[in-house]
Amino acid sequence: MCQACVHTIHRHKAHFGWNRDTAPVHVAGSGDVLCFECADASGGQIDVDATARTLETLDFGRINPLNGPVYVEGAQPGDALKITVNRFHPSGQGWTANIPGFGLLADQFPEPSLYLWRYDRVTLGPALFGHEGVRVPLKPFIGTIGVAPAEPGPHSVVPPRRVGGNMDLRDIAEGSVLYLPVEVEGALLSLGDTHAAQGDGEVCGTAIESAMNVEIRVELLKRTALPAPRLTTSGPVTRHLDGAGYEVTTGIGPDLFQAARESVSRMIDLLGCQYGISPINAYMLCSVCGDLRVSEIVDVPNFIVSFYFPRIVFH
Repeated sequence: MCQACVHTIHRHKAHFGWNRDTAPVHVAGSGDVLCFECADASGGQIDVDATARTLETLDFGRINPLNGPVYVEGAQPGDALKITVNRFHPSGQGWTANIPGFGLLADQFPEPSLYLWRYDRVTLGPALFGHEGVRVPLKPFIGTIGVAPAEPGPHSVVPPRRVGGNMDLRDIAEGSVLYLPVEVEGALLSLGDTHAAQGDGEVCGTAIESAMNVEIRVELLKRTALPAPRLTTSGPVTRHLDGAGYEVTTGIGPDLFQAARESVSRMIDLLGCQYGISPINAYMLCSVCGDLRVSEIVDVPNFIVSFYFPRIVFH
């Protein structure tokens, strides 16, 4: 329960894309605290009885449901919303999947795979990845949060936009402050797609997708002319992973996307050779706790993309 919230945006008040003409479900004032009851990214299609075959019948029209939108009083184009993430109320369960045709290495992993997670929603202790016996540290965050774009809709919820959306920034976490540019009257704020953990890059296309409630505070900043989302964190962003060091692989070449693919592929190979993890499980683990980084971009024609995998999961 979100006891301190001014208003709850209930799970059934959801939509599935960005549109400036979507009717708001609530009107908020600057400074209001809201609680969003977020479904998982599948919109409930992947439940505790799901299997890999469930992925074959997913209704992609129900993917990434968004709670809202919320009309913010006084918001006009050229303003910005300041959103403080106060608290998460996790459900204690989630899923990670390799969905055919989706992900950085979709061509290498054409078969569906699904792992159902269970975790302690109170302590948020590391969650067991049962196939391999490793444990993944958790850090709940908001995967999708944004406001309506000025262009007439509808617009897909899948790609991120200059007004936010499906950014999958794992640091939109407790204590962080997100700033979003306003392009339409009332801003029309929506959020969803909550995660229990994710690595930077979300390379297989899914994180630990997990339903949870989110408490945020919304404030209006007038005439900021913010060009794109920005974020302030409340402290270090990888301390929960750094304790035992990392395994690091690289991709080097003139194409950043190809270098990213190579660095992840080499990490999957390393996890198999050094730790005995199957390729598909290594791919999903990389997505939930490994970090894809642009390590060097100035020495043209070759760039370096590195993949950092935290060894703490084996401890």
